[in-house]
Amino acid sequence: MIAVVRILARRLALLVPLLLGIVLFVFLVMRFSDVDPASAFFQGANPTPQQLHDFRERNGLLDPLPVRYADFVGDLLHGDLGTSALTRAPVADQVATALPLTLQLTFLGLGVAVVLALAGGVTAAVYRDRLPDQVIRVVSLTGVAAPSFWLALLMIQYLAVDRGWFPAGGYVNPADSFTGWLRTMALPALALSLPVAAQLTRVVRTAVVEELDKDYVRTAIGSGLPPRVVVGRNVLRNALVNPLTVLGLRVGYLLGGAVVIETIFSLPGMGKLMIDAVQNGDPAVVQGVVLTTATGFVVVNLVIDVLYLLVNPRLREAA
Repeated sequence: MIAVVRILARRLALLVPLLLGIVLFVFLVMRFSDVDPASAFFQGANPTPQQLHDFRERNGLLDPLPVRYADFVGDLLHGDLGTSALTRAPVADQVATALPLTLQLTFLGLGVAVVLALAGGVTAAVYRDRLPDQVIRVVSLTGVAAPSFWLALLMIQYLAVDRGWFPAGGYVNPADSFTGWLRTMALPALALSLPVAAQLTRVVRTAVVEELDKDYVRTAIGSGLPPRVVVGRNVLRNALVNPLTVLGLRVGYLLGGAVVIETIFSLPGMGKLMIDAVQNGDPAVVQGVVLTTATGFVVVNLVIDVLYLLVNPRLREAA
């Protein structure tokens, strides 16, 4: 336990400069972009040069870059992501409204991907080089090659439009109707998770096969323990180390893929918020969404690191 706390403290110490680096990168990209916050604020109003100058002076846009960065970091520490140029509303409020849906979609897709990968990977490993393994291999390779947006369009056409089993878009709050929420989130979560599940299936299959070939497995089965008990209690725990590492990297794919999936299914999440902000020239909202998404990715990978420590005793001993 002490080793886990020690490693976790080191990860947290590295988290601070990493987040500051992300903030600096986003700050520089937005400052050197072609989008002018003053022009975006007066969009459609034909402001005079003096009005533009006054706006830039009032909002510190004429200050030196280091001063603007320090002010930007200070605002972030107080939870201030800026103000939308179009709605004049705080960006933090818009992010707080859209973020829950994106988290629902991301973690629902993550859960589906993990379940499918474990079921497919373990089955393929247990029946390696036999028919189930061959079928799962073909299906997983097809899933890896299929982009999530293409799967989303196919699902809308065949499962929503042609058969009417699911709605083609829209969102129902789970507080209003849990069944309605499941129906509206089922196709987006599946489209988002299937490519990740296909990749993880191959990783799980390889890890479980390597574990099944070890001496302790043959000894346990030879002593009379049922194979399902050996696989469930020992093999899976030891084999999940590598898949956990891959899973942490795939969370970034899920967060990024949610941007496209939310747009396709008209879900009012972070993806749709950012797409609308890019189309309407609202740099503060784009900046807020990117910062929030990047921070979420870093935090999720920290959680994956902790899980990695819990299932890998060798790392704890090394600490």
